[in-house]
Amino acid sequence: MSVSYLDNAATTPVRREVLEAMTPYLTSHFGNPSSHHTIGEQAARALADARARVAAVLGIRTTDVIFTSGATEANNLAIKGVAIAAQQRRGARHVVTTPIEHESVLASVDYLTRIHGFEATLVPVDTTGRVDPDAVAAAIRDDTAIVSVGYANNEIGTVQNVAGLVTAVGGHVPLHLDAVQAAGWLPLRDLGADALSIAGHKIGAPKGIGVLGIRSRIPLEPVLHGGGQERERRSGTENVAGAVGLARALELADAERLDAAERVAAMRDDLIAGVLERVPIARLTGHPTSRLPGTASFTFAGVNGETVLLELERRGMVTSSGSACAAGSEEASHVLLALGVAPDEARTAVRVTLGHHAAVSVAPIVDAIEAAVAAVGSGV
Repeated sequence: MSVSYLDNAATTPVRREVLEAMTPYLTSHFGNPSSHHTIGEQAARALADARARVAAVLGIRTTDVIFTSGATEANNLAIKGVAIAAQQRRGARHVVTTPIEHESVLASVDYLTRIHGFEATLVPVDTTGRVDPDAVAAAIRDDTAIVSVGYANNEIGTVQNVAGLVTAVGGHVPLHLDAVQAAGWLPLRDLGADALSIAGHKIGAPKGIGVLGIRSRIPLEPVLHGGGQERERRSGTENVAGAVGLARALELADAERLDAAERVAAMRDDLIAGVLERVPIARLTGHPTSRLPGTASFTFAGVNGETVLLELERRGMVTSSGSACAAGSEEASHVLLALGVAPDEARTAVRVTLGHHAAVSVAPIVDAIEAAVAAVGSGV
C-alpha cells in the first residue's frame, strides 16, 4: 500500500538539490571554518557564501545572520539573549508573548521568569488564534525587553497580522517572529521585525540547522559560550554543510513560494470543505482564511484523536495531532485550550499539512478521514 505523507509541518524530506549542494562539505571540503589553512579557509568561504545567500532572501545584512542548530535554539537565543542583555543594560524585566506559541518560546519565557526574575504577559488570542495588535501594544511597558509572536502557528496554521504587530511595538521594543512555519509560504522580506527564527528541516534542508536573523544593533547575550563563533553571539564549530543546505533550501522555497502557495491553498480549501461536509462532528480549528496554505486542522468531538490517526495511517495517510514536539503527550494541546476548545475535544485534534510539491488527490484524504472517524466512532 502506498503512503501519503501529510505531516510536512513536522518535517519535510531533504531536497535533492540541497543534498547535492551539501555533499562536498560532508566529504572533500570538510575543513573547520575557524582553521587558518587552505582546507579551513575553503570551508570559511562556503559559510560566508551561505550567510550572504540567507541574508539576501531575508532582506537583512550578512552580519545579522546567526546559524544555529535549529529553530528551538534560535528562539531560545532571541528571547533569552535579548531579554538578559536588556536586563543588564537598562533593567528590563518584562516580556510579552501569546499562549499559543511553540514550546521553545514558552519555555524560554518561563526560564526568564524563574531564573532571572522577569514578569511575562501572555496576550490572549481569539477563537481563531489571532492576537489583537492593540492588545499587544497595551501590554508593553517601559521595562519590556522583547515581544515574541509566531508569524504562523504550527498546530492550527493561523497567520498573524505582522504589520499590525510592527505598529504595536512602534520601534520601541524588539519584535521577534517565530517564522518556522511561515518560511516557504509567506513573505520574509521587509516585515519590519527585529528578529526572525527559521528551521532548515521545514523547507527541505536537514534537521539540525537553523537561523536567527537579528539586527546587529540589538544587544544580544549569548546562550552558548566558547570559541566566540558567529561574531561571538553563538559559540560552537559551525555546521558548514548544514548552512550551505539551508541557504539552498531557502532560495528554492522562496523562488517557488507564490506558485506553491496558490496551488496548495486551493487543495487545502477543497480538503477543508470536503471534511466539514462529510464528517458532521468535524470542527475546523484556526482562522478560516488567514491560515497557512498547506494546513488543515480539525477536532472530532466524541472520538479518540490518537485512534483516528492510527486509522488514517492504516489507510495510508500519515498525519498528526499537532506539534511533533508534543507527540505522545496525553495533555490537551495548549494551543487549542487557548482558543477556548474544551480539553476533551482538544484531544481529538488531527492536523493535515501539505508540502510545496503536494501531488496527492484531495478526494482520497477526505475519504480516509471520513472512514477513520466512522470506524473509531463505531468502535470498529
